[in-house]
Amino acid sequence: MSPTVREVANDDLTARELADLHALVDAAWPGGGFSRDDWDHGMQGPHWVLEVDGRIVSHASLDDRVLRIADRPVRTGYLEMVATLPGSENLGYGSAVVRTAMDFLLPRYELGGLSTGRPTFYERQGWEQWLGRTFVDGPGGREPTPDDDGDVYVLRTPTSPPFDRTEDLVAPWRSGDVW
Repeated sequence: MSPTVREVANDDLTARELADLHALVDAAWPGGGFSRDDWDHGMQGPHWVLEVDGRIVSHASLDDRVLRIADRPVRTGYLEMVATLPGSENLGYGSAVVRTAMDFLLPRYELGGLSTGRPTFYERQGWEQWLGRTFVDGPGGREPTPDDDGDVYVLRTPTSPPFDRTEDLVAPWRSGDVW
């Protein structure tokens, strides 16, 4: 029997599943590359997990955000905490959890969003690189986030408004990485 992806509500994660998720992100981002803020961002909405032998080996979650494209608000399902346990990569597990998360967000949001250092993984699944500048509406007003330019990807949905990927894209402020 091949592994399947299971959706889990945030409040329904068991203590064992939370421990598995901590172990997964620690292994996927060694050396503290995954912060407490990153964890908090990944714990905002539904989760998709793929288990092998009773252990979570791949995960994705979704955060409900409102991004602004050229000052137009767009309800966005923002993909967070996508990880596959080292040694379990290239077996289709990450693709399976991301595709299942996409199936959830496509009919519910105007846009999908994420930030990544692994663009080809997402491009194969229909995500498009944001070509314009990125900003955050911070406590002191709108601030550019040039280190994130080129790392933000979007997924058009059936209800996406018309937009040009070279326009400015603005995220609301949050602690830690805003993208």
